[in-house]
Amino acid sequence: MFVLSLSTCAADLPQGVTQPLKLAPGANNPRNSEGDFARLSDGRVLFVYTHFTGGTGDAAAAHLASRVSADDGRTWSDKDVVVAERPADAQNIMSVSLLSLADRGGQKNRVALFYLLKKSNSDCRAVMRVSTDDGKTWTEPRLCMPEVGYFVVNNARAVQLKSGRIILPAAQHDWTKDKTRPGTHRGVACTFYSDDDGVTWKQSASALEAPEASRSGLQEPLVAELSDGRLMMLCRTDQGSQFRSYSADAGHTWEPAKATDLLSPLSPASVTRLPKTGHLLMAWNDHTGVDPKLKGKRTPFTVAISKDEGQTWTSRKTLYADPLGWYCYTAIHVTADGHVLLGHCAGQQAKGSSGLATTVVTRFPVEWAYK
Repeated sequence: MFVLSLSTCAADLPQGVTQPLKLAPGANNPRNSEGDFARLSDGRVLFVYTHFTGGTGDAAAAHLASRVSADDGRTWSDKDVVVAERPADAQNIMSVSLLSLADRGGQKNRVALFYLLKKSNSDCRAVMRVSTDDGKTWTEPRLCMPEVGYFVVNNARAVQLKSGRIILPAAQHDWTKDKTRPGTHRGVACTFYSDDDGVTWKQSASALEAPEASRSGLQEPLVAELSDGRLMMLCRTDQGSQFRSYSADAGHTWEPAKATDLLSPLSPASVTRLPKTGHLLMAWNDHTGVDPKLKGKRTPFTVAISKDEGQTWTSRKTLYADPLGWYCYTAIHVTADGHVLLGHCAGQQAKGSSGLATTVVTRFPVEWAYK
């Protein structure tokens, strides 16, 4: 049942880095993107992603599909298993987050699945489902946003705090406004949170805005819990860098977002904490010192380490640098054998192709990131 994937290890990857899984588009499958990982009770690694069937746009028809690895990401199953079908009344389902829930009340081995249920340009909200049998079956979808609105929650964004609170960072857009007027559908960042394992949800009191000069607003936020108990939020912007905010009350209120020295195009970053060292690992399109011709492009693709809770980032290493590459929407997973798995888009933004059409899994030892 478990076989080697059709692996395509890129010849120009740095030594020690491999690409054990490539999900390329094919017949009736023009795009594969936005996935996340979870470790199952038997040690296997589950990867769930969006398998598009109706086109390459974000509103195109799609379902959720999975692959599994029994050897910490070295090899992967070669056939999809359908995880969730698109409901008849929805345009699309996409942007998967997987979260291994903390044990509570004797309940163990629970995996939460989050994804966007997109019904229209005024109704796009995250739903949550739970599996107690390693993804074989899932509970019925439960909305995580009580009020109707268009909320974007990226893949691999759900986090559970030490307190047990579940956080979903989101950006709200009002697409019903006049699109010809600059800034009328800018992203406004916020968080949704649940203290009862996803049964009920509340929205943060803060709604974060970008500077007036920004047309994009604050988009596709991530949240990471810091060692002092605060939460850090990073958002993509069109201002040339990631913007950052902090919350001292577990996501209920947030400080105004400010620009950072994390130079990047209008593209999201991803952050996780490394279990062995406690340091933060980030993956993003680092535009520090890049060729001006690459301005606005989602390349190169870089990882870096922070030993001071996100204040500075060192040991920067470039994984991919194709000028036409489109590297983004990254899920990060640390395996039991001490390797990092990155599930991310890696297509080419060229005539007749979509940069979001191909998703790959990139793998490297944690130690490599420190060299």
